[in-house]
Amino acid sequence: MKKLITLAAVMLAISTYSGQQAHANPETVKLSSLAGDTQVTDVRPADEMPVYPTRGKSIERTFVHQPPIIPHKATYSISADKNGCLTCHSWDKAKRMKATPVDKSHVMDDKGTVNGMYYFCDQCHVPQAENKQQLVENTFN
Repeated sequence: MKKLITLAAVMLAISTYSGQQAHANPETVKLSSLAGDTQVTDVRPADEMPVYPTRGKSIERTFVHQPPIIPHKATYSISADKNGCLTCHSWDKAKRMKATPVDKSHVMDDKGTVNGMYYFCDQCHVPQAENKQQLVENTFN
């Protein structure tokens, strides 16, 4: 009985592998995605670069209790040792850098030490830019 089950498993594996080989030619494989139906080998043009708001201009919130949206790129590294956002937004640097300081609700003391629950800013705050191409229709109201 064990030999029969082993033989059946081997035959199934071989048939699955040979079935995949029939579709291995990228010229014949079509993909259906949010970007449209394309060949695997097709090269599509890059999306237009995002346009961020002018400096010093905040973005209007779209719903109550929405965390403020970041009006610039947010490629700063955040690790357990260093938070790149605090380079400009810490209490002692914000005025000099002309940046919005960390909100009082996010700090633990009068020195502006950020509470650990709020240390990873990009969990709630996200960059916002005007992008010309919208891949997914938004039905949020």
